[in-house]
Amino acid sequence: MKAIQGFLLKYKIYLLHLLAPLGFWGAGAIAFIDSASMPVPMDILLAGYIWKDKSHFYLYCLLGAAGSCLGGLVPFFLGRAGGEIFLLKRIDRARYEKLRDRFEKQEFLAMLIPSMLPPPTPWKAFVFGAGVFEMRILNFMAAVFLGRLIHYLVLSLLVVRYGLR
Repeated sequence: MKAIQGFLLKYKIYLLHLLAPLGFWGAGAIAFIDSASMPVPMDILLAGYIWKDKSHFYLYCLLGAAGSCLGGLVPFFLGRAGGEIFLLKRIDRARYEKLRDRFEKQEFLAMLIPSMLPPPTPWKAFVFGAGVFEMRILNFMAAVFLGRLIHYLVLSLLVVRYGLR
């Protein structure tokens, strides 16, 4: 297990060094990787990007939100493919139905709010749930993009105003 963790850490560091010189395109790629598979300290990396290039903070926010939105489709489709069976092994049918009904009443907000929240919000669990409960893809992408854009804009405004300390 420790060997696997060591390999993943080296892989993450390699990826970050590879994508860092790409500027805002790198921020989008890192956000994609963060949302699709392995967790990356996206807020810290984005703050560093913004601190180096304050005049283009909006590009980092837009591409970070777009990368996160597109990367989120991976756990979304995993949830859609076999998530119901996965959840029903862990909770009973009545609770599953109750969760689904509550999600379907306000599915846009159910994805927008977790997308706006800072780490350590279990964002991928919400994305997986959106796939399980068959949220429409365009609504999902709009909610994630808007939520992440708000999150990254707040982060960038704090970095520009107060700096990195």
